[in-house]
Amino acid sequence: MRVLLTAFEPYDQWTANSSWMVLTELLKDLPPGKSLVTRRYPVDLSALQEKLAKDLQREFDAILHLGQSPGSSSIKLEAIAVNAAGCIDDRGDELKEIVPAGPVAYRSNMPLQRWATLLREQHIPTVISYHAGTFLCNATMYLSHHQLQPRQANEAQYQASNCLVGFVHLPLATEQVAQPGLALASLPLKTLVRAIHLLIDDLHLLHGDQVRHLA
Repeated sequence: MRVLLTAFEPYDQWTANSSWMVLTELLKDLPPGKSLVTRRYPVDLSALQEKLAKDLQREFDAILHLGQSPGSSSIKLEAIAVNAAGCIDDRGDELKEIVPAGPVAYRSNMPLQRWATLLREQHIPTVISYHAGTFLCNATMYLSHHQLQPRQANEAQYQASNCLVGFVHLPLATEQVAQPGLALASLPLKTLVRAIHLLIDDLHLLHGDQVRHLA
């Protein structure tokens, strides 16, 4: 199974991003037979769109995006991405669309209930979230679904993608908040890494293939 696993760079006051921390730790101890292509995306919508479009020209069986969610006490499995870029101009106009005239929303085709049960059984706090927000995490999920929609091959034939697409919001890692005056919800990095390990393992279990790791 060929999987694209992505994370984000640090932003604002955060000198580290829990999504990238998890991805780098995951690669240190990746079991044999796991084929991952990994990316770190910029916290900039235009640059993100360009890099994501280039990555999605390749064929993947699954795409799993990771993002950081400060203040969350649980891992959030995102169900829905909306066509809103999170930009409001000075006149107070409506949220700008990510894709002009695109669908209002896309729903993840990942096995979210199965994943929630799997992680909870391992005593990892997990919820299914029905709103990925209106910023870059939501945009990444929306654009991935949109680009993989059926493309017209000719007037009578369409080619659809069977790729699974999902987004997981991670709490801050405890290592990020272990300092005076920063009392925010978090989970240990080891727990976050274990959670993503379990999800990647489950994707391979569902697919039933064994393939090599790609550096």
